[in-house]
This record gives sequence, C-alpha cells and structure tokens, in this order.
Amino acid sequence: MQADPDFSALAGPTTSDLKSTAGALADGTPFFAPIGKVVADGSRVACHLCGRMFRSVTAHLASHGWTKAQYCEEFGLERSQSLECAETRKLRAAAFSARLVVEPAVREGSALGRDRARSGELTRHAADAARGRPLPEQRRQRLRAATTLAERTDQGKANRERADRYLAAVAEQVAHRLGYADISQLVRNETRAGRSLAAISRSCGLHKDWLSRHLPRLDPALAAHGVHRSPDALDARWLPAVRSLGFADVPSYLRQRHLSEHMTVNAIASEMGLSFHTVRSALTRHALAYRPHAAKRDAAQRRAQDVAADLDVDSISEFVDQCKTHGWSWRQMAAVSGQPETWLRRHRGSET
Repeated sequence: MQADPDFSALAGPTTSDLKSTAGALADGTPFFAPIGKVVADGSRVACHLCGRMFRSVTAHLASHGWTKAQYCEEFGLERSQSLECAETRKLRAAAFSARLVVEPAVREGSALGRDRARSGELTRHAADAARGRPLPEQRRQRLRAATTLAERTDQGKANRERADRYLAAVAEQVAHRLGYADISQLVRNETRAGRSLAAISRSCGLHKDWLSRHLPRLDPALAAHGVHRSPDALDARWLPAVRSLGFADVPSYLRQRHLSEHMTVNAIASEMGLSFHTVRSALTRHALAYRPHAAKRDAAQRRAQDVAADLDVDSISEFVDQCKTHGWSWRQMAAVSGQPETWLRRHRGSET
C-alpha cells in the first residue's frame, strides 16, 4: 500500500507574506486577507489568520487551533474551497490516483460515490444539507460578478412584480372577508367612520403600518389624494366621554379643561382614555392653544401673584425695582419676601 505524501512539509512561509490587516473578527481577532476571498500568488496561498503564505493553509491551520470547517465559515468561504496551491493539489490528486489502483476500499468508495451521483441522491442530500444555511460571502461575490446590470434590473423588476401580486392578493382577501369589493372601498368607508389607517390595519389582522406602507402601491390615486377624516368623524370617539362629563362638544371640553382649569394634555388624555398625540391634534384641529406644563405654569403664576399681594405690590418685578432703588441686596429682599434669591431673580427676569 502506497503511503500518502507528507503535505505538512509544504506549509513553509515565504517572504511575500501579507503585512497589513484587512479587518477584525467579532471577537477582535485580526485577519489579513479579505472576507470571502482566497489570496494566492500561484504557488502559495495566504492564511487569513496570520497573513503568511503557504503551499497548504489546510495543513497550517492546526498551529492556530482551527479546523478547515471553522476557517471557511468564519471567513465566508465555500466549504469545498481548496486552501492549497495548484502544485499541492496535483500531488494530492496523484497520491489518490495511486490509491485508487491498489486499494480495494478506495475503489469501492469511489464506485459508491459515482452511483449516488448518477442517481441524483448526492444532489438531494447536498440540497438538504444546504437548506436554511446562509450563502457564504464568497458565493455572493461570485453571483454578483456573474450577473450583469441588465440581469440585475430584470431580476429587481421581477421581484417587484411578484411582491405586488402578493400585496394585491392579501388586500383582496382582507376586503372580501370584511364584505367589501376591494381594499379601496374598505379604506374609504372606514376612514369616513373616523378610523385611522393603523386601526383599519389592526382590524384586518395586519400590522398597524401595513396600509400606510402599501396603500400607495395598491391604490396610488387614493394615496396621492390623501385619506382624510372629517372633524365630526374625528370627534366621534370623544363624544360619549365628553357628554358624560356635562359638555356639549369637544371644543368646549378642551377649552374648559386645558385653558381654564390648566389640566395638562397627559391629564386630559388619561381622563378621556386617549393618547397624548390624539389630544394634541384635537387642540390644533379646534384652534386652541397648546400650553406645555399647564398645571405647573399655572401654579407658578399663582404663587407669584400671592407673594406680590402679600408684599402689597402689583408684581415681583415692581417689588425688586423698589428694593434696588433703596440699595437692598438680593439677600435682604429674600429675607423680607420669604422667597429664595434665585426665585426672585428668575421671576423678575420673566416679567421684564
């Protein structure tokens, strides 16, 4: 029986090693050759891990504690990618050819492999093993290089048409299930009833942004014209709660709560069971001024008025001006008013 040649002896480096790093792996390990590529100079192949050139990187990997499978997966190489130079592959092929002649076990294994290939069993097993596994970067690069611009354009167009057919099928199924002729009729009727696109999408069992994203492709005219709900429809969800509190309509409720009672938008939203943004849009829709931090600002204004009344002046600014005329310091003013110096400075600046 002929012995295999010692390929580990072919793993010696040359002077044409790669000196600069090409990047680093997720764990911080530097590498010296691009991901998805095998750098070779004809008689040597570069090791990604150290940048040195070898006749057989496969034989060299043991010095790094790596296997070929780990190496190919980490650096985006095909599993069948050879990590040996052409001379080493020829030596290995010659050694195997000799074994094929003299070793019965090798002949039997080779014959079994050919039978599996002819029957298609080998192809099926390879497809099953590859199913669900992401393409290595090397394969992606080869596909990109083999595909022309026109082919990529045609492929993109075909993908878009296929996606449009799928969207149309989903829209038709949803519309028919809810008793509408098409998705456009569904959207028009539901928005007239005061429902948003997000609410319609949810009621159809879709993601809340489905109609917002896909309506321009399903009905460009409807999307371009805009889906608008009337003020009455928008106020419809408010009316039961508003009227239970004794208000005739939404504007009178908002005017009383926000502008007269100084309730914050969050407090109103909590009372109505609505969102902050729904209340904000209602204030804008009914031309009512939005006052951020309404409760705190009203309390601060009342405090300033109370302090001014105790000091027998019209405002804190007037009190400070009188004290400055008499040469009082901020500490003296704070002692007389019973308020912090910073509070006096701030309110004087806000009133001037």
